[in-house]
Amino acid sequence: MKILVIDGQGGQLGSQLIKAINEKFSQSEIMAVGTNAVATAAMLKNGAKAAATGENPVLVACRSADIIIGPIGIVIADSLFGEITPAMAVAVGQSRAAKILIPVNKCENLVAGVQNLGVSALIEDALAKLQTLI
Repeated sequence: MKILVIDGQGGQLGSQLIKAINEKFSQSEIMAVGTNAVATAAMLKNGAKAAATGENPVLVACRSADIIIGPIGIVIADSLFGEITPAMAVAVGQSRAAKILIPVNKCENLVAGVQNLGVSALIEDALAKLQTLI
């Protein structure tokens, strides 16, 4: 099972996700793609088995992933303060992979009906959804 974690900014959400996935689903192959070098380094530090940075790695990794996990902004062009390019958003959206999008209400993208939960609660819910897919 190839799991692709995409994150930007400082990579904190992605790095916490990777740590939790490794603890619960140790047999999974985790690929991390950061929209910047800081995010990529944070995800590598927490146990991503492979990592890359930038637009083209997102496009390539989306083609072979079974599951894509990241903040909801990864499907919204120009989100994460402009770190998600239109091509990245399209690649995630058009990927045949199952997608687990974490509803982070930031960067002027607000999701109606979603409580403002802490990162730990969001990660727990993402792992529950991942369990149903694995």
